[in-house]
Amino acid sequence: MIHNNINHNRYLNKTFLFVFWLLVIPGLSLFARDIEITVQDGDLGIPLEGAIIRAWDGREFSCDEDGKVTMDVPEDSQVVVRIAYPGYENGRLIIPPGKNRFTVELRLSGVMEGQELVIEAKASGATEIASGRSITISGKELARASEIGLIEDVMTSIKLLPGVGYAGFFDAMPSIRGGDPLDLVACLDGFYIERPYHWGGGFSIFDPKMVQSAKLSHGVFSTRYGQTISGLLEVEAKKPSNTEVELDLGISSSAANLSLSYPFAGKGGILMQGKVTYWDPFFWAAKQFIEEARTIEIAPFIRSGAVSSNYRFSSNLEWVLSGFLGSDGVGVNFEGETTESTMQSNNDMKFYWENMIGFVTTGLVFNPTNSMVIKSTLGAGINRANLDGEINDYVTVQYSGTFLDNWDMLDGVADRKINGKTSYEISDEQKLSGTERVTNFQGRIDLDWDLGKGFLFAAGLQELYSGWKQKQEYKLWYEEPGNIGTDASPIYGYYSFPVDYTIDVNNKALNSSAYMLLEYNNNKRKSFGTELGLRVDHLYFMGRDFTIQTMPVLNPRFNMDFGLIKDVGIINSLSVTLGTGMFSSINPNIQYLEDRNGIDDFELKPNRSWTSLIGTKIDFINGFTFNIEGYFKYVFDRTYLTMDITRDNPEPLYYFDGDGYIWGFDLILQKYESRYWDGWISYSFTYARYRDPNNITTDFPVGGSEVSTDGWYYPEFHRFHNVNLFVNFKPTRQFNIATRFGFASGTPKKEVGSIISYPVELPDGTIIEKWKRTEVYSNTERTSFSIPLDLKFSFYTFDRKGKVQSEIYLGIENILCLVYSPQGNTTFNSYTGKEDKGSSSASFEMPIPMVSFGFKWSY
Repeated sequence: MIHNNINHNRYLNKTFLFVFWLLVIPGLSLFARDIEITVQDGDLGIPLEGAIIRAWDGREFSCDEDGKVTMDVPEDSQVVVRIAYPGYENGRLIIPPGKNRFTVELRLSGVMEGQELVIEAKASGATEIASGRSITISGKELARASEIGLIEDVMTSIKLLPGVGYAGFFDAMPSIRGGDPLDLVACLDGFYIERPYHWGGGFSIFDPKMVQSAKLSHGVFSTRYGQTISGLLEVEAKKPSNTEVELDLGISSSAANLSLSYPFAGKGGILMQGKVTYWDPFFWAAKQFIEEARTIEIAPFIRSGAVSSNYRFSSNLEWVLSGFLGSDGVGVNFEGETTESTMQSNNDMKFYWENMIGFVTTGLVFNPTNSMVIKSTLGAGINRANLDGEINDYVTVQYSGTFLDNWDMLDGVADRKINGKTSYEISDEQKLSGTERVTNFQGRIDLDWDLGKGFLFAAGLQELYSGWKQKQEYKLWYEEPGNIGTDASPIYGYYSFPVDYTIDVNNKALNSSAYMLLEYNNNKRKSFGTELGLRVDHLYFMGRDFTIQTMPVLNPRFNMDFGLIKDVGIINSLSVTLGTGMFSSINPNIQYLEDRNGIDDFELKPNRSWTSLIGTKIDFINGFTFNIEGYFKYVFDRTYLTMDITRDNPEPLYYFDGDGYIWGFDLILQKYESRYWDGWISYSFTYARYRDPNNITTDFPVGGSEVSTDGWYYPEFHRFHNVNLFVNFKPTRQFNIATRFGFASGTPKKEVGSIISYPVELPDGTIIEKWKRTEVYSNTERTSFSIPLDLKFSFYTFDRKGKVQSEIYLGIENILCLVYSPQGNTTFNSYTGKEDKGSSSASFEMPIPMVSFGFKWSY
């Protein structure tokens, strides 16, 4: 954020006088003069009707159709007014004594010109596209697209943007341009958040009411940020008003939230927000009628609070703060009994999850000169999760006739029995429990220096300390092929044995980064712009009794923008963007290293990617914007993890030679806010193939997806096509219909064969019958497509002065599930071989429409 202070030195020594006049001027209105302010678009020169000018004493004035306002100011004193207009930068106008006419030019690009202006460059008030780099959604658009349904989440808006793969309900981790969902990194006001999710990834922590804007960077974005090879989500916390008290209250069928903003006498303010979900009444009612609902011991919940504050000590020094504290959890205790003709089982499942996340970041923004800004930031965060899961199956199963026909001689006696029995009993006990505590401390300093004539130099240093303290315990049953007969009479079958695997780590890491860049923009003609930057990242990893470090990685990035057409026919502007760059990130799997695991210094490598793209952006008249981008991404040095499973010593194996090729294109056609409708439609095509050179078997899963015999495979999250439509219909000022619709092609699924039985020997020598189906990786098999549709009907009321607004709404999510559900392969019972009648769902969407309603009030 750059602060351009024009004539800064002239007024620096008058801070005391400014505060004095701020306090006493209401009583001196007799000694006043009238001035005229004209506000216009800096590029087109057209007046900005409706621009708001807020005076030092709290009064507000609206520009007329000529963009003009006449107001009174003190006769002999300097005062400051603020100017705001949707889609443009906010700014301040310093009015000195003796001058009565002022012209202010606002620009979308973050540059404002006028008489003695102090500018704060912020995200615009509408969705803004930086071709080849990012897409920014403002708070208003976020609210419209996100405040639908049981959980209001900024990620529901992000998932509608081009380049974002469909993830479905209860999944806030989409694939960004073919990248792994874990590659999406989020930061709030510059603070990297390691795990910004509730319920392990079901929803993000970013409530639309705490967010001023959200920027998804999925192109060749600036070297200011790293830690990702796929996508970066930059969230800007909502800022408090420094002149007015603001209050927002929301009550819905599933949650309540409260937001209060209080000013600091024109110098800043504090904004406090809280959110509570209350699904307990819903589950209590469900338990009265639905048997399955009675297994819920602790209803799913989210509790969260956020704070944002700032204070301007002087015109060139500002203090900022952001913080968040939230928790979520759920508890399930299920006991059931299943009786079939050939099987009887008693099931006992317990699952308890509790998570807490909190962080605080603070910083100073200092303008030593009117062309330089220095920003320093410090932050700390903690994430703590507890999981206790246990599944116990007690099963009695009859041997099938087919099994006895084929394996009757396993005990050496042909009597249609095995070990004298026609059935077997098994106790299948599995456990997954653990505690995790992740702490991080961050510090960074950033310098932006306007060199003049369109040149900008920026540089910075960043340090990120992470600590991972984790204890996890797994108890799973594993099968390996072998001879379960004798040496004289070998019989091919499987051995089944329990695998007890524990993780007990206390690891730490220092991630050091430095960057610099040079930008050039021809601000007057906007015909050419370029950015050249270099980022250096280095990781130093510390275990209990070992250390490992990476080689420093260089990440150069280069962008060029060409403005080709301006004000021709229906085209306001047409530009072309070219970009290429290197990116790196640390795979989260290394958090679990208990020893060196055979990894020496400099053998530990970060994930790397090289991305190149070309894009075209066209701004049409009447508020339409079209942007299309094509890209190619080469992923290399990709970390992947496999398990060497043995009875006594399951061992994780790390490899750093994975690679992949990703290419595609995406586009968006957007209509900026208008009287009757606005929104966008986006389309994305993605082709992503990965390779794990050391895992070319088809028998065992790698990273959640079986690979082909040559190591190449489509990842489990891959979808070729994604179409998203978001439209706001506004037939009247009081009534709004928000529509979210999507289409996504299917994800990879395995090629399956027939279901067959096979013998398994337990550790005590018992022979049991299990059923399996041949499943091999396929390049062509896909689940069916997904078509989510959500609607929100809103009715608004306003008071005459526009200060009080209320909304009554009804939201319906996943409407089309009543007539369609995406399907994958069928499932079957591994003890009886009985195949389910219908195929399993291939989506995270709920099987019924989710209806919500609520009331919102703001002042």
